[in-house]
Amino acid sequence: MAAVSSNGTYSFTKPNRDSITLLAGLGVEGDVHAGVTVKHRSRVAQDPTQPNLRQVHLIHEELFAEVGADGFEVTPGDLGENITTRGIDLLGLPVGTLLRIGDDAVLEVTGLRNPCLQIDNFQDGLLKKVVGRDESGNVVRKAGIMTIVKSGGAVRPGDTITAELPSGPHRPLERV
Repeated sequence: MAAVSSNGTYSFTKPNRDSITLLAGLGVEGDVHAGVTVKHRSRVAQDPTQPNLRQVHLIHEELFAEVGADGFEVTPGDLGENITTRGIDLLGLPVGTLLRIGDDAVLEVTGLRNPCLQIDNFQDGLLKKVVGRDESGNVVRKAGIMTIVKSGGAVRPGDTITAELPSGPHRPLERV
């Protein structure tokens, strides 16, 4: 794992931390998006009683190099993620995958982050780099995945992450 980040106030970016504590069923301790029900402003406006399937946001560090090749400078925490990974194909994981981090923490993958216009407010034109279309015209979202906390614990940069795929037929990630 490359970095961990959190922010107690609504802000697009999240400062890097030495560690974050994941709380089962809630998210990142002290983070504005932690909670049993939705915390993202657009989701709260739709229905504040919806379950929070977006407790912890993960982005693969490799995305930063990809957008960097097009002149964008993005570093861990810049896109609002809580955990920046390295060397794991987050976007290829199926729904229900368990991510074991460090000694105790376990996250369950719920779906893809749906990037919003705030990305262009951060750096103009970046949204088109993290949301596009494949050869068949299907929308491709690259801005990371969302998870819920199954087992809590402290996580730090350098902790290992292992993926445990769910049994049965795998469901591809969709936006949550």
